[in-house]
Amino acid sequence: MHSAVHTGLSRRTPDERYYYLSIDEKSVHRGHDYISILSDEQTGIVIDVIEGRNTDAVNELCQTALSEEQRSEVKTVCSDMWQPYINGIKSWFPNALHCHDPYHSVTYLNKAVDRVRRREVRKNEDLRKTKWLFLKDTANFTDEQYFKFQSIDNSNYEVSRAWRIKENFRDILTKSPLTVSALSLFYMWKRNAKNANIKEITEVVEMFERHEKGILNAMKTGASNARAERLNGSIQELKTIGRGYRNTENFRIAILFFHGDLDMLPHK
Repeated sequence: MHSAVHTGLSRRTPDERYYYLSIDEKSVHRGHDYISILSDEQTGIVIDVIEGRNTDAVNELCQTALSEEQRSEVKTVCSDMWQPYINGIKSWFPNALHCHDPYHSVTYLNKAVDRVRRREVRKNEDLRKTKWLFLKDTANFTDEQYFKFQSIDNSNYEVSRAWRIKENFRDILTKSPLTVSALSLFYMWKRNAKNANIKEITEVVEMFERHEKGILNAMKTGASNARAERLNGSIQELKTIGRGYRNTENFRIAILFFHGDLDMLPHK
């Protein structure tokens, strides 16, 4: 596999173009030791993988995976709000719009909703064993889950208000590409979210304000890490089938072997 991947990488040419990129992370050992993955947003092809997600790792990934000419023609790069990714994109893709992945934006709000639930559950027995009710799409509720959720919602707990704020944000994201009305809704959402005076939600809103340009770029272009997230699922399968990897380089080779779209066959 090592030999085949090295052959395939050597056959890639600077003439290949990638206009819409994603940078995402994947844990190697249960939340520890990360790799960073640069992929083509449109096709899901993995361009390269590197150990780590700090500034040095991101710089090396961006600089070596693509030539300067290739980087100059990239139109959008999508990532979460991890600062080394933001800095690397600004440094190495000067002509690209940096977009914050909508999926990750909603994930931050989901985590905030769960923190509210965990705070309130200490005083309210009704909230016990309800974590997944606030994460699951209401369209997929069973009858029992629906009635349970309605009873909680009618009680006007803070977690119910936080959940509605999160759902309102999801609705705004569906209005991509960005229009004047969607922009107005976004600013109205921010104001209402702050006025709710729920500290966990306020923290996320303030983070969104610091990264507002990237969120609006994603709304404007429709860019997302959706393919990268599906790719993460496939990479997880590689981890499961391989029963883990003793070193990161072997993991990188396996990812590129199966997802790099490399020309690895011997040429006649």
